[in-house]
Amino acid sequence: MSNELEQQDGAAVPAKHPAFLTVFPSIMLPMFLAVVDQTIIATALPAIAAATGEVERASWVVISYLIAATIAAPIYGRLGDSFGRKPVMYWALALFIVASGLCAASPTILLLTLARILQGLGGGGLMTLSQALVGETIPPRERARYQGYLAAVAVCANTFGPVAGGYLTEHFGWQSIFLVNIPIGLAAVLLTMRLPVHHGARAKWRADPGGLLFFTIFVTAALLALEEVQHGDPSRLPVGGALLAAGLIALALLVRQENRTDSPLIPLKLLRMPEIWHSDALAACHGAALVSLITFLPVYLEVVRGTTPSETGLLLVPLTIGIGAGSLITGRLVSTTGRTTVFPITGLILVTANLMVLAFFAQSLGTWSFVVLLLWNGLFMGTVMGVVQVTVQSAAGTMRLGEAAASVQFSRSIGAAFGTALVGTMLFGWLAISNPDAARAFATMVQHVGGDAPPLSAAQRAAILPDIVSAFRAGFLLMAAFTAGGLLLAATNPLRRL
Repeated sequence: MSNELEQQDGAAVPAKHPAFLTVFPSIMLPMFLAVVDQTIIATALPAIAAATGEVERASWVVISYLIAATIAAPIYGRLGDSFGRKPVMYWALALFIVASGLCAASPTILLLTLARILQGLGGGGLMTLSQALVGETIPPRERARYQGYLAAVAVCANTFGPVAGGYLTEHFGWQSIFLVNIPIGLAAVLLTMRLPVHHGARAKWRADPGGLLFFTIFVTAALLALEEVQHGDPSRLPVGGALLAAGLIALALLVRQENRTDSPLIPLKLLRMPEIWHSDALAACHGAALVSLITFLPVYLEVVRGTTPSETGLLLVPLTIGIGAGSLITGRLVSTTGRTTVFPITGLILVTANLMVLAFFAQSLGTWSFVVLLLWNGLFMGTVMGVVQVTVQSAAGTMRLGEAAASVQFSRSIGAAFGTALVGTMLFGWLAISNPDAARAFATMVQHVGGDAPPLSAAQRAAILPDIVSAFRAGFLLMAAFTAGGLLLAATNPLRRL
């Protein structure tokens, strides 16, 4: 079986894979850089807004990076498949490093947003290429172990980002959150040089400008529409609806374009494979549940349970530890047994049950019971992403590893954005219908969690508490619906063994 796997798709996969310390740091550091820059800016936004005097445009700095990184993922996937993933990683790192310097030097929100777009174009490549390099350098059965490590790194980076951003901003100014990328990025370049050179067959490169245009319009319009909807402000719904309509039209034109071109940017034939579309849809459901939970759990803890920001941070640590541990354990189990879908199936059954417990019984749980529940939830949340990546890469074959990795990254990003927007709409909409005053007070509290508004008084919080508990019950149930959808997709995936 080992020999078959090492020669799959007729491509040269080394029979003896490189040493762990040669490969893992070289793919881990670029991934860490790209992921941490999505969250490190969160705690620096108030300082950036104060320095530039443009508070109303501060969110541009976040959304611009997300849009650019999402657009870049399939582009780098194809570039890596055609020109080699190691050389293209150098291009992505160079763009990321230069853009980080431009971010630090930007005196206005507009220039900072433009620099963040460039940084996102580099960051999207770092994420996609890191995942694809695992498939290029590691035999199939061992890939799950490395994907588990990368999933753990991504979760740690997401958690580390706001903490590091707050510390650097307080002690060295907001520019330091970008300047710190330069020495780390240079270290990543040196580590990338240690990766082995892949000499297998490569896909031919053909540009697809029409696909790129429609894809860019779709991603930009869809994410901006979700940004409008997340505010829960009825006056912004017409703009959000118009943007969503533009995104759907662009999506229809994109599908038409990609079905007609010989070299599509978005490989629809690849995405039609049952093993791949099941896995990509599972990544979207998982991203929707996980990111919405991480986004709104701090609000729940501060508003409903009355924790301080520092206590909230500590309570989220078990969730992070659980996800990292679950990813590592699942990766080793897949490498040992060769089985894939059994782990996310089991994990998502328990995660769905945990979220329903949060919905109905969270208020009655003591602090330690709540901590154990979050740890347990994170442990089984960690059973998904490594399995998704290794399944997609195994189904796609070695010549299309970049496209496969990009499809997972894109699916997870879109799922996370849509999921967070839907849960936010559920929370605000539920409150707006049941108690408009509670909805306004809740919006104030959400801003406080982001550092933009003063906290509510104890009396104000007590007055709106019953309605907010009811709204969060609906939100947690929606998250459970996401994981239940992922469970169905995992159970029906035809690729069950490597």
